[in-house]
Formats: sequence, structure tokens, C-alpha cells
Amino acid sequence: MTNIPELFGSSVFNDTVMKDRLPSDAYKELKKTIEIGKALDVELANVVAHAMKDWAVEKGATHFTHWFQPMTGFTAEKHDSFIQPEDGGRIIMHFSGKELVKGEPDASSFPSGGIRATFEARGYTAWDPTSYAFIKDDTLCIPTAFFSYSGEALDKKTPLLRSMQTLNTQAMRILKIFGNDEGVTQVSTTAGCEQEYFLVDKELFNKRPDLIYTGRTLFGAKSPKGQEMDDHYFGAIKPRVKEFMYDLNNELWKLGVLSKTEHNEVAPAQHEMAPIFETTNLATDHNQLTMELMRKTAQKHGLECLLHEKPFAGVNGSGKHNNWSLSTNTGTNLLEPGKTPSQNAQFLLFLVATIKAVDEYQDMIRLSVASAGNDHRLGANEAPPAIVSIFLGEELTAILKAIHEGEDYTDEKRTKINLGVTVLPPLPKDTTDRNRTSPFAFTGNKFELRSLGSAASVAGPNTVLNTAVADVLCGFADELEGADDLNAALTQLIKKTLDDHGRIIFNGNGYDDSWVKEAESRGLTNAKTLVDAAPAYIDKKNVELFKRHKVYNEVELQSRYDIKLEKYWKTLNIEALTMVDMVKKGIIGAVIDFMNELTDVLAKKKTLGFDVDGCMEDSLLKNVSANADIMMKRLETLEGALMGAQDIEDTMEIATYYRDNVITAMNELRCVVDELETLVPSRYWPYPGYGELLYSVVQ
Repeated sequence: MTNIPELFGSSVFNDTVMKDRLPSDAYKELKKTIEIGKALDVELANVVAHAMKDWAVEKGATHFTHWFQPMTGFTAEKHDSFIQPEDGGRIIMHFSGKELVKGEPDASSFPSGGIRATFEARGYTAWDPTSYAFIKDDTLCIPTAFFSYSGEALDKKTPLLRSMQTLNTQAMRILKIFGNDEGVTQVSTTAGCEQEYFLVDKELFNKRPDLIYTGRTLFGAKSPKGQEMDDHYFGAIKPRVKEFMYDLNNELWKLGVLSKTEHNEVAPAQHEMAPIFETTNLATDHNQLTMELMRKTAQKHGLECLLHEKPFAGVNGSGKHNNWSLSTNTGTNLLEPGKTPSQNAQFLLFLVATIKAVDEYQDMIRLSVASAGNDHRLGANEAPPAIVSIFLGEELTAILKAIHEGEDYTDEKRTKINLGVTVLPPLPKDTTDRNRTSPFAFTGNKFELRSLGSAASVAGPNTVLNTAVADVLCGFADELEGADDLNAALTQLIKKTLDDHGRIIFNGNGYDDSWVKEAESRGLTNAKTLVDAAPAYIDKKNVELFKRHKVYNEVELQSRYDIKLEKYWKTLNIEALTMVDMVKKGIIGAVIDFMNELTDVLAKKKTLGFDVDGCMEDSLLKNVSANADIMMKRLETLEGALMGAQDIEDTMEIATYYRDNVITAMNELRCVVDELETLVPSRYWPYPGYGELLYSVVQ
């Protein structure tokens, strides 16, 4: 039996370890650095580095690395050993303050959107002391920011930290206005990142080139059974999956990841892990570790973990729900309505600030969750639509309506839910229901951004949310700080905000076709694909927002625009090439072999004097042959579409070309190949089918 309290954080150089290992003065100075951003001097860095090295070596570590999050969406690390030579051919284990606080990886080989070129390779990593160092694979990992020689952010972490800093500044101004700043020195955003994923058998995975190269099935006829029986969701977890989850939890707990909830998701072979909330930069780091450890742990159990947003057609894809809130260092959740939200002016102000921020920057929020993979989910009645809106629920909506219309709001008594069974106690009814179709739903004391794809880093969406809300709070503070009558000014500000931005509130069914028309009439944006969403990066309004709060400069935004589009079309290019490869090297041969068998049977029947015209084999042969001919024509069309992209240089133009031409050709080729899979016996078909992939693990 695992002793969880002892296991938890055992591989983390956390506050408890620092307090135990560092001299008292050094510990206090380091805490100031972490809590209020005090500069770290060289002497303190050396003391911390020495203690960190001793601790890591005792834990079996031999190397250290600056662990960072480049714009690949993954993490990166370059390992250096602790060894340092001494006279006589001996070595000592050494780690300096300079090595702790600064690294220098090659910056030209990571996506930079033109910020760095091959002949401009210098880049730096800088220790982020707000995120604890940890040991992974016998290596001391030091969370860091990654930036260029000229100072531009080359990662996802640096802008996130900047956004948290500006939000803290503006939120503290608001708290001071309310007189609630006693003991409060910091406001941080918190996040809880629910992670969905699929598990498939490793041997079957290895027989699918599309899963290996792209993370999703590019071909695949539907299994006779999918998710229509609703019997997998929250069902009993099968032993093989439970063993995986047990080991995953242990690995996550060692690293201080607050893994809390695990269950089966809607689709067969689909599961979810949800952690407890923590500050957003830690939540971001921990979600990256979670995805890495999911893949690694699955391998140990003969499984493969699929984190693609849509690994299988015909069943739900996987998302990552980003639960976002604001909390003070004293533990107050600023989005907690309290027992009487209508009388909680501070809560209402932060609430309407979020409403305004989401409305004003809905294009950036949509873009922050956009990817080639997530385009398969959004708007497909399994995830929120591509239209950004906010769900508040009946009570909050009624409160805001009363304020907007200048009426008194009468609090309704919280009713009880009568379950109709005497042994079951009546339960208090929540003030809001849950709306699974909403992209941005208020769920009691937080907002749940439900649009993220499962493979995404949560850094980008949280950076956008933080900055947008900070900008609105800044405007609110400017207006309220000099107010003669604070209550009157507050009421007027809330009313005006709702008048200008109430259009973003929608409590209805986001899957209903009528919502698309209604959203259009409200003036809400509907960017259906990444290509449609990408221009938001370079829109003047958004550029000014991020420059104003020093989260991104214009060069950094342009680079992310280019990177997003380049990753999009390159993803589609890999998928298209993989389809071509699978057809040419596997499917054509399988179809020919089957047609040869049918031809041989027909020839034997003729020899025996049977009338073969219209018989089963004859009809089947004609059907397979006709579909094979269509497949070859569509294969040529796809190859032609790929050739047509070769001379396009503009990033937006090539991304648009892939969306409009290559995707269409891919879909048409898939359609006929999937039809052939239903006609050709499995003994000939070269790749495991959906039934095998989806049910091999859960049975």
C-alpha cells in the first residue's frame, strides 16, 4: 500500500525541503523572490544551487536540466551532469548559482516565427523560482523561461508569467478600492486542467502508421458498437486501465501534481484525469508533466496514450477543460459569489469584468484554443461551438438583469431537490445548472473554458484570459479610484458594462442550429477553423492590448501568428502524406489480393458449369473494383493537391490552400477507403480496425 502523504512531492524541491535545507536567512530571501519578485543575487543563487544539488544527488540524480516550454507545445530539456574534474583524475559533484539561474540552449532550431535564424542561434533560459524544481528520470529539472538574445519570448511560459503579473497589479487596485487589501499582497489566477485521453493496445498502435505519425486514425470504418449505449461513461474501470491509473497517480504525486479524479469518459477507450486547482503557472507546468507521464506510463503497461483531439471518427474526441479563477494570497476566491451574490459588489465587479473581457477579446480566446486537431471537435456537437459565449445560469443572470434594469433583486430561497425516496435526504439545489455546450461556463466559483483540445498547452488560453481581464480591471480602477460616491459609480459601471457586453451571455443550447443565427445577429464572431481565427494575432486591437500590458510585443505576436499557421499546414501535410503512404503500401495490395481471390472463385465456378453472372462473388468483385477505381482517382487528386501547394510561400495563403483543397481531398479519399474496409475481409485488410482499437483494452 502506497503511503500517499509520504510519496506526495517526494521528488520536488518544494517549500518544505527548502526550509529544511537552506540557511534561515537564505530561505527568507528566496521566499521574497518567489512571493514579491525580489531580484535574486549571485550569493543567494549559489547557496540555493548547492542545497538543490545535494538534495538531488541524494535522490539519485546525476544530471540537471533547464526544463522549458518552447512553442512546439511540448517541453524541452538539455541535460548536463553535475561532474566537475579535479586534480588527479578525480571529480566532484558541483552545481553553481550561475548554472541554476541561466542556461543557453540553441534557439534557432525551435519554432520562432522568424525571431531566430540558423545564424542567430543564441537563446537563454532563466530560472522561474515560482515553480518548484523536481527530479524526473534521475535528472534535476529546473523550470525556466526561454527567450532570445534580443529579449523576445520564445516560449509559452514567459508571456504567461507576464500576464499573471499584470493581472495581479490591476486586481490589487480593485481590492484597494473596496478596502479589502489588509493582508492581501498578491492576486493570482488559478487553474484546474481536466485532461481527457484514449488508451489503446501498444501492439495494435504499432500496426497503424497514421496513429504513429499523426496521433489520429486517418482511415477507419465505424465499429458496430460505438458510444451509443452510454455504457462506458463513469463505468467500472477495467483492471488493465486501473493498473495504469494507479502507476500514473504515483508518478504524478511524486512530482507534486494534485491528481484527484479519474474515470471513464464517454467514448470507448476514453478516460479522464482531473487535478485540484493551483496557481496557473504551476497548473501549466503540471499539465505538461501529466501529458508526458501519461504517455510514458502507458508504455509500461503495453498501452499507448492518445492525446490527439480527435483520434477516432464517429466517437467523441478529447478536450481539456481549463477551470479558471482568481484568488488572493490569503485564500479568498474573488469569483466566489457567497451566500448572497446580489449583495456582493466586489464579486459582481470581478464577474462583469470577466464578461467584458471575454466579449471584447472573444477573437483571441477562440484563437487561443485553435489547432488543426481541435478543428475536428469544435462545433461537432461533442464540444462547445466555435462561437465564444458565456453561461452564467439562472440566478446570476437574473441578478445582473435586475441591476441592468435598475430593479431590486429578491433572493430566492435555495430549494431542496426531493428525490422521492425516504432513505435519501433532500439535497440543496445549486444556484446554477451546468451547460456542457457552453465554451465559457460559470460553474459556481470559477469559469470553465471548455474549448481546449486535449493536446494543447494551457499557457496560451490563460495568458489571453489573464491579460484581457487585467485590461478591463485597469479601466474599472481608473474610473472608480476617483469616484465621490463609490456605490453609485459601481452601479453605473456594472449597468453600462452589461449594456455594452451582455450579448456574450447565452444560457441556451450551443448545439442548436438557431444559435448560429442568433450569435450572428448579436455580432459574435464565428471562426470555424484555425485559418479563420489566426488573423486575431495581428489585429490592431489585440496588438495594442498585449503591448499595453507588456505581455507580448508586436514581433512576438507576429511570430506566433506565423508559427500557428505553419504548424497547421505542416500537420495537414504530414497527415496527407501518411494517407498516400498507407494507400500505396498497404491498402492497394490488400484490395488486389481480395479481388484475385474473388476472380479465382469465379473461374472455378465457371469450370464447374455454374452461372456466375450476378452471383455473390461477381457482385462483390464489381463493387470492390468500382470503389478501388474511385480510390485511385481520389489518391491522384490528393497527390495533385499536395503538389499544388509547393510554390506557395505566404503563410496565410498556404494554410488557406490546405484548408480548402487538401482537407477536401483527404476527406474524399477517406470516404472511399472506409467503404472498402467494410467490403474487404479483415484477413486482407492491413490495419487493425476501430473495433479492435477501441475495445482491446476495456474488455
